[in-house]
Amino acid sequence: MLLAIDIGNTNIVLGLFEGDGLKAHWRVSADKKRTHDEYGALLISLITRVSRGAISGSIICSVVPELTPVIKSALKKHLGLEGLIAGEDIPFPIPVLTDNPREVGADRIVNVVAAYREHKTSLIVVDFGTAVTFDYVTTKGEYGGGVIAPGVAISAGALFEKTAKLPKVDVIKPASVIGKNTVSAMQSGIYWGFIGLVDGIIERMMAELKDTPEIAATGGLAPLVAGQSKYVASSDEFLTLKGLKIIYEGKR
Repeated sequence: MLLAIDIGNTNIVLGLFEGDGLKAHWRVSADKKRTHDEYGALLISLITRVSRGAISGSIICSVVPELTPVIKSALKKHLGLEGLIAGEDIPFPIPVLTDNPREVGADRIVNVVAAYREHKTSLIVVDFGTAVTFDYVTTKGEYGGGVIAPGVAISAGALFEKTAKLPKVDVIKPASVIGKNTVSAMQSGIYWGFIGLVDGIIERMMAELKDTPEIAATGGLAPLVAGQSKYVASSDEFLTLKGLKIIYEGKR
């Protein structure tokens, strides 16, 4: 079995693969205050609930440098696993055509690897996380660059924090565009404003590329957008985990 770990700013997503199938998956908070022993105990608790089988390997992608050694230490001490880092211990299997390839978030390249393996054509991969990222992959499977924008939760939080009288609201699809009270007006602005951001950036990318690539989406908030965006019709919540599996298997 393979344990794949995606360390993000808000959450850590873990997937346990058995053969080609995803046997189990978990999403836990990315808490920088937890020790490696606390993470180790958490990993053991989660894994033993679903399997007593041996885990043969582990691969990590991380955008939180402070947590990477903590998780690696937890894997080593409590599970006897090395915790190979995608892009460092195992090279990415695609060219990265940017000014400085090392500054591109590992999760973004991992997503592109998985999406291209599935679609085999040019793509824009949209990841709805703490930030929302738009990444272009060429018809040859090269990472061609992308766009980073504030995620919808960041925008909603800023609206509450930077105003004196506006309340904190949940990010949901409102019943109507025109709100009849402050909360519904805010929810409409946050939600439909975010949909407009997504569609607007995709349209501008297509215009610049002079191409109509397929759209792949992932991330915890992707289902909120899928079906309402003109371009994002569906999402794959396991895209990053699948990419990690592909990269790990390519090391052999």
